[in-house]
Amino acid sequence: MPAILDGLQLAECAAFIACPYATMTLAELGAEVIRIDPIGGGLDYRRWPLTADGRSIYWSGLNKGKKSVAIDIRSPEGRELAQAVIAAAGIFATNLPATGWLDPDALTAKRSDLIVATIVGNHDGSTALDYTVNCAAGFPAITGPVGSEAPVNHVLPAWDLLAGMNVALAILAAERHRSRTGEGQRIRIALSDVAFAVVSDLGYLADHQLNGATRQRYGNHIYGAFGHDFPTRDGRRLMVAAVSLGQWKSLVAATGIGDAVAAHEARHGVDLAREGDRFAARAEIVAMLAPFFAARTLAEAGAALDAARACWGPYQDVAQMLAEDARVSTANPMFDEAEHRSVGRTLTARTPIGFSRAAPVPPLAGGVLGQHSEAVMAELLGLPSATIGSLFDRGIIAGPDDLK
Repeated sequence: MPAILDGLQLAECAAFIACPYATMTLAELGAEVIRIDPIGGGLDYRRWPLTADGRSIYWSGLNKGKKSVAIDIRSPEGRELAQAVIAAAGIFATNLPATGWLDPDALTAKRSDLIVATIVGNHDGSTALDYTVNCAAGFPAITGPVGSEAPVNHVLPAWDLLAGMNVALAILAAERHRSRTGEGQRIRIALSDVAFAVVSDLGYLADHQLNGATRQRYGNHIYGAFGHDFPTRDGRRLMVAAVSLGQWKSLVAATGIGDAVAAHEARHGVDLAREGDRFAARAEIVAMLAPFFAARTLAEAGAALDAARACWGPYQDVAQMLAEDARVSTANPMFDEAEHRSVGRTLTARTPIGFSRAAPVPPLAGGVLGQHSEAVMAELLGLPSATIGSLFDRGIIAGPDDLK
């Protein structure tokens, strides 16, 4: 049984997160992705974190399962060759400036039904990064402890990742359109538009326009329901969440605060079965729960919460995650050990998406720059060996950089 995207082929010329993440997502579902890399590596080829010998773990992770063809894209012949790879693949994704040889008009002149997906910073084409988009989207103003006035950034490149998923979705939609009509497509997604769309979809804009409200900082409380973090007796910390009524009942049962809850409801005329009332009483609920967690270790508290089917999670750094969390191990079918040519053997995830009638793709391995130059020239473009040899000899293409 083949993978669900078996037979889908695309090329990319990209750097950093959003575009490489989009195409890696498709590769994890069985698509063949061909990276067009400049000889010597692009902007992110040496980006941290690095191995002891200077290999980018970051680059290897975001380019798992892709074929890399290293081309001298500064030369006219190299640019012509790169355009031939794009035309042969039939789908192209990039977050580099859509000018010169990457101009969509130049690319579609090579193939009329080409699908071209381009990521830009802002809708007007000006530059933006995840860091400059996030600060403008309002979230740093509501992240962090209550009473803090300074903005608090988060380290997750959320808008890059969401933009990448939107690009992957758009490519599949465009490919479906082409399969029905024979028409190519030009896709354009602005990183900042992804963020501002989310702000709109989550009701932040409407809340201010309709109610004059601007979301405040609530620390580690969950807005509009109940959720908070608690220290345990052994110096660890966990997060509990009670968004639904069932989760609230399970939390009350696990921690034995039923009498305290009933007393609070009678005293204040509220119903903590309602999530809004739980949010209003968040400080009082924290006071009810804190002694339970303070008297128990993380393991003991977790066992009690699990027994009641309450919703919770431990705070853990990456080392603790690898040592303690079975979800991040080969006990989880999503994970397996994989040998990455440039960085070594590591625990590696396959796609988190499961299909009932398609074969799962094993965890993909990261390669090295130029690893597939010869194969792509021969198999995709059909060039004879003498021509390929000449391209190598003249420095138009290059082979694997770990063999130099």
